[in-house]
Amino acid sequence: MAETEAAKVTFKDLGLSDRVLRALEDMGFEEPSPIQARAIPLLLAGHDVIGQAQTGTGKTAAFGVPIVERLDPKVRGVQALVLTPTRELAIQVAEEIGRIGKYSRIRVVPIYGGQNIERQIRLLRMGTEVVVGTPGRIMDHIRRGTLKLDKVRMLVLDEADEMLDMGFIDDIEWIIQNLPTERQTALFSATMPDEIKGLATRYMRSPQHVAVNPAQLTVPQIEQYFYEVRPTLKVEALCRILDTENVERGIIFCRTKKGVDELAEALQRRGYLAEGIHGDMNQAQRNRVMARFKEGQIELLVATDVAARGLDIEGVTHVINFDIPQDAESYVHRIGRTGRAGRSGTALTLITSREFPQLRLIERTIRQRIQRRPLPSLADVAERQREVLKERLLRVLSRGKLGFYQDLARELLDSEDFAAEELLAAALKLAMGEAEPVPEVPTRFGETGAEPGFVRFFLNIGRAQGVQPADIVRSIATQAGVPGSIVGKIDIYDRFTFVEVPEDVAAQVLTAMQESTIKGRTVNIEPARKR
Repeated sequence: MAETEAAKVTFKDLGLSDRVLRALEDMGFEEPSPIQARAIPLLLAGHDVIGQAQTGTGKTAAFGVPIVERLDPKVRGVQALVLTPTRELAIQVAEEIGRIGKYSRIRVVPIYGGQNIERQIRLLRMGTEVVVGTPGRIMDHIRRGTLKLDKVRMLVLDEADEMLDMGFIDDIEWIIQNLPTERQTALFSATMPDEIKGLATRYMRSPQHVAVNPAQLTVPQIEQYFYEVRPTLKVEALCRILDTENVERGIIFCRTKKGVDELAEALQRRGYLAEGIHGDMNQAQRNRVMARFKEGQIELLVATDVAARGLDIEGVTHVINFDIPQDAESYVHRIGRTGRAGRSGTALTLITSREFPQLRLIERTIRQRIQRRPLPSLADVAERQREVLKERLLRVLSRGKLGFYQDLARELLDSEDFAAEELLAAALKLAMGEAEPVPEVPTRFGETGAEPGFVRFFLNIGRAQGVQPADIVRSIATQAGVPGSIVGKIDIYDRFTFVEVPEDVAAQVLTAMQESTIKGRTVNIEPARKR
């Protein structure tokens, strides 16, 4: 019951500063997760805290927010130290605290083994308020005298049980003994073995305990997939997915209210029956949108996590995470909107390359693998539209009652001006309407002047923009997802460039490179004409 009540608390209710509230909104946090709602007030009040929570429950912000709020701008030196078991986690935690402190002008330095220590020394000498690091490298800097801890007011042990398993318990005690005794300590751990309890007894003062149950496994009826997409092409990727998936009724989740408005508008411009819903809408507006969604007048509901809470709508076939959720609990709650009442459902998540660590955290927490799917190509979209049109045609045939149209068909066939397949093709095109053209997928580019087996493309950028062959190869490999080694001959002139790529990936390169940028300039790409 306590967790349910805590989940209804807002960040504003926690008494956070406007700077931190603004940063959390930029990060897409609408409201605290259970661990955040319970731990943040205790830490802000100065208590030592033991938090028992799984990875993926949002615990980084649970201690990151109090760290940022409690920093004293008048004090020069390290005021908060966070110990983590791995360098990957150190980087992730440092980045998140940095985002929380975006408007508070704080500096965060990650310290870990495997990175050049001289670079770390330079960063420490420049000054920082927060250090996040692994025990071994932190000890190294303490011994060298490059990390001064006499101003530390807050210590956080993150994933303490993992550090215990990795043999860091003695290192942690050594570090703690080099810290001021007058400090606040927070310990977060998924489990509480005796050694961790002993550590808490020795070094924490009357700690407050906060425990959050881990997210439950998702229901097996839900098929879960993810697509890796480039940030600049997420809307285009979503449209391809919608055009190839049989989405009868879907909910699309965005992190922010602004994101909901922008995506709903973008989908509407492309002809989808979509509307947005979020917390800034009044109750009458939200009721109206929900009524239209339930009645089938809207196929796609674009929503934030908060706006979608409590929705229990039958017949939702797909949940799509346009933005990956901040934690595993949010993921579970989101995808639980489909696959209800024993029915099957599909959950799709779009992620960028930087979001893979978050995806893996979600997988570990829910103890389930989310399968990768390749992004549909234009050819896939065209094939799906052909199937849909064929199904519509066969449904009309099965219903009969074609008298008027049969008479017109006989008249057109009797004219002998056009072949029967041409007349049928024209009828199908008319049925599709101008708003739904079947995408033209260039599979044959004609003669472009390329070497045999290659297609030659023209790009409107050249030496005048400082372009080098490596820039062209890197852009094609990154944008189209093909090995740079397959790119063929490149001819760079003052204001344009010719580049050759293998025939079998030419359509892929042409599609991916549309409106890409090289050297800060938007690139136009088109098949070359034979000289």
